[in-house]
Amino acid sequence: MEQLEFFDVTSPCIGVCQVNNRGYCKGCFRSREERFDWLKFSSGQKREVIRLCQDRKRRVLAAVRKKQLELSLEEQPTPPQDSLPF
Repeated sequence: MEQLEFFDVTSPCIGVCQVNNRGYCKGCFRSREERFDWLKFSSGQKREVIRLCQDRKRRVLAAVRKKQLELSLEEQPTPPQDSLPF
């Protein structure tokens, strides 16, 4: 039995309509096809697109945090190394 839906699934668009190097929108993380076909999708398809967008956003944010950590580690001075007794 399918649950009745009272409200349409709203678009994840936040008005930042720029494409990253992988072809996904930098604002909502949808592909070109997902953006163009949004109005044709069923509610189930829209929810799946939103789930995919959340995964994409999570991966992008993780990569950014990793890069920031690497940069901060490069900037930290290395502690002096104790000399070993001979």
